[in-house]
Amino acid sequence: MHEYLRAVGFSRVENKEQLKYLLDTVEDTYQSEKTALSGNGNDFSERKKEFAPRMGLILRGEYDEKGDYQREYYFPYFQGTQEKAYENIGIERHAEKESYAGVCEDLSMGVTIIFYVQNVVDYLSERHLNRLSSCTAGVRFSGLSIDGRILLPVAKRMTEEENTEAILQRTRLLKAAREGDEEAIENLTLEDMDTYSMISRRIADEDVFSIVSTYFMPYGVECDHYNVLGEILKYEMVENSLTREKICVLTIESHDLIFDVCINEKDLLGEPAVGRRFKGIVWLQGDITFQN
Repeated sequence: MHEYLRAVGFSRVENKEQLKYLLDTVEDTYQSEKTALSGNGNDFSERKKEFAPRMGLILRGEYDEKGDYQREYYFPYFQGTQEKAYENIGIERHAEKESYAGVCEDLSMGVTIIFYVQNVVDYLSERHLNRLSSCTAGVRFSGLSIDGRILLPVAKRMTEEENTEAILQRTRLLKAAREGDEEAIENLTLEDMDTYSMISRRIADEDVFSIVSTYFMPYGVECDHYNVLGEILKYEMVENSLTREKICVLTIESHDLIFDVCINEKDLLGEPAVGRRFKGIVWLQGDITFQN
């Protein structure tokens, strides 16, 4: 049973019989379907059913020689709304099944982001038509969480314009450093040393979450899971149409990355509000918009 079912409102699916009934329902009453040729030449299908705005279940499988649909696996999905463009996006197949991981380098954050690709059929179609020559694509990130809490905001030391300029300046330095610019490498090293010194002074008298306003870092052994802390830009409560469970949808900003997170009301500790912060573990998904 998928661990993140509860994130989209299925916390009461507790055994194999209930799960089978749910998946059979999705297979019979799906709202949309996309197909493409898989790597082995069969018709690979994604069947999608929405149970709340932008979230639900996706079934993936293949059609056999008789034209019958053979379900292989499923996963809960949540579609993001904030698109960001990246260059040199890599897409790699998982070893055990026809699912894929996306990899992109975010210079403004200084990290490589790995995410679970939602629209595999679109990727297979582009690959089959040999239209993947362009490495630039847009990605709409989203996070499913089953463990989160709300933290109070911290006083901002810079204005919005100053913060944006600082992020752009660091992005330029990181790009130059990757190209071998020794001056950029030295500036980044000095900046990191100043940051370390500041944290060392303040940590003796302050809580760490009053010093660190946001973070985005890998969590556990699965490469698409992250421990995030981000400022809440907006939020809303939605309802699963089948189970009537309440789900909180948050738009958060962590460093320079803005993305949406959904979490079951039962798993969220605290009261969300614009300006407060969300802290939690998320399974990062991404919907890729390919540039033809």
